[in-house]
Amino acid sequence: MDLSHITYTPSTGARRVHDTPLRAANAETLKGYGCLVQDPKSFPIEIVTWPAQGRRPIDANSGNQGGIAEGIFEFSWRGETLYARNNAVGDSYLFGWSTWPEQATAAGKGKAREKALIWRANYHPDGGQLFYPINGQSFVVPLALPGDDVTPEQFVTFWCDGSCGVYIHPNVWHGAVVPHEDEAQLLDRQGKVHARVSVDFVKEFGCYLGASLARPVGH
Repeated sequence: MDLSHITYTPSTGARRVHDTPLRAANAETLKGYGCLVQDPKSFPIEIVTWPAQGRRPIDANSGNQGGIAEGIFEFSWRGETLYARNNAVGDSYLFGWSTWPEQATAAGKGKAREKALIWRANYHPDGGQLFYPINGQSFVVPLALPGDDVTPEQFVTFWCDGSCGVYIHPNVWHGAVVPHEDEAQLLDRQGKVHARVSVDFVKEFGCYLGASLARPVGH
């Protein structure tokens, strides 16, 4: 995993965590956010037509031809820090920590963790995104429904058991995908334009988004 250049410098300094509700991902709980995916290769990725800037419409058969980007999304807990590399788009990230970042170690074997403290989330206005665990590894991902006035209170963390992937619709907010194991690889498929709109929880709300790594009740 190439982490020589982190795409976004993480915001730190908060001393508050907003803990999100934890739900098992299934057809019912994911309504509005997306759906579960059994076969990632045959699943269609939604592409959103480029928006018109004024009264003149986008020409037919144009504005939605960027195609799909596909690659391996690598995740690695190093000490108490979660790093990731999205090879579909060539970006590397520091996604979060399992304790306050000022105290978190960032090297060596991953340490026992109860939750992830996430500093940032984003959505893609140009297309949907699919995360599929290649080796059947479980993970969690915080999601919020579309709307630019998003707040931490709108996020729900979905627990995915690794038996299938999760697809999220365009404009749905997603925080970091957080694997339960120290290392994980997910197939990533998304719109190639890859526009991002982001929220920085530390700067905007003075907190981190807390994503529980526990197993939901009844699972």
